[in-house]
Amino acid sequence: MKVNGVSYRTIWRSEADPNQIQIIDQRALPWQWEILTLTTWEAARDAIRDMAVRGAGLIGATAGYGMSLAANAAPVSSMEAWDHWMSAAAQGLKEARPTAVNLAWAVDRQMSLLRTEHELNSRASLAAKEADQIADDDAACCQQLGQHGLELIRSLAEKKTDGEPVRILTHCNAGWLAFVDFGSATAPIYAAHDAGIPVEVWIEETRPRNQGAALTAWELGKHGVPHQIIVDNAGGHVMQHGWVDLVITGTDRVTRTGDVANKIGTYKTALAARDNQVPFYVALPSSTFDWDLVDGVREIPIEERDESEVSMIQGWDSIHQTPGQLRVAPEGSRCRNFGFDVTPARLVDGLITERGICEASESGIASLFSENFENKEN
Repeated sequence: MKVNGVSYRTIWRSEADPNQIQIIDQRALPWQWEILTLTTWEAARDAIRDMAVRGAGLIGATAGYGMSLAANAAPVSSMEAWDHWMSAAAQGLKEARPTAVNLAWAVDRQMSLLRTEHELNSRASLAAKEADQIADDDAACCQQLGQHGLELIRSLAEKKTDGEPVRILTHCNAGWLAFVDFGSATAPIYAAHDAGIPVEVWIEETRPRNQGAALTAWELGKHGVPHQIIVDNAGGHVMQHGWVDLVITGTDRVTRTGDVANKIGTYKTALAARDNQVPFYVALPSSTFDWDLVDGVREIPIEERDESEVSMIQGWDSIHQTPGQLRVAPEGSRCRNFGFDVTPARLVDGLITERGICEASESGIASLFSENFENKEN
């Protein structure tokens, strides 16, 4: 996608040193444009944990590059020493964010591949190629699912009159900032906008870190997509008045039965959509499926983050012309900061993937990804 006319991915190799990885520091957005350079796996872990990078796909890609950085520094004196080093890096990366399944998926993909190479001196170059492939695959999957979602938006546009836009509501950031490129929930929106289909996006601000207001609004604005920001609790209101044609969210993990874990507040949005007969879709690349889990509410680990994200709010200090934090809760009041919630499959009208759109059920998902179910049965 483009920022001020320049095409960017969210993660890339440094031109000065291809062994260094660069990312957009999303903590600085939308106020400042800052690039971070990662030189160690620990730096990649910290970027994931501290939310310099966010979103399922980008977390996975960063983990893939983190494993490559670890392989660059791994001792090659013995298989045992290499395995000890890489296992520690793998575990450290996995612990950075527990809910997003792409993280563990990327780490395990790297480890499985590297252990097939018996020459230790060749493993670093193999890890580098695989990290690039993980990033390329993520971008390609998002582009493909965008095309499938485009047809959904096109069908709604055909029912409109006088050029009225298709109004889409989204929650949190599932844009290109959350992936390597294109995004998941936003990929169909960008595809529709670029195809000349009038669209307008309602963006729920998404407390406590306001990724909707800060990130989704920023990137849609840069791409020229019309949008309006609303507080999280206004989603039901705009649906109730008929101002929403479609809800599309992203997800950090989907069970084999179609339960969806996404940023806290998604469940409430899905309930409002169902009550108002607004179609609720979830967009994801297949790397976000967790083929081992059946019951999302009971089995998906829900990250609980520091309470300061709830008691404090970040914004732009217009007096000092710098980002700043402001306390919004009384000193001494305890806060709970659940990062995610689970939307049961029964509230999801469909899953938009790189292979097409399917029902949010075991049979629906199996219709597109049968090989994952055959492996489990065997």
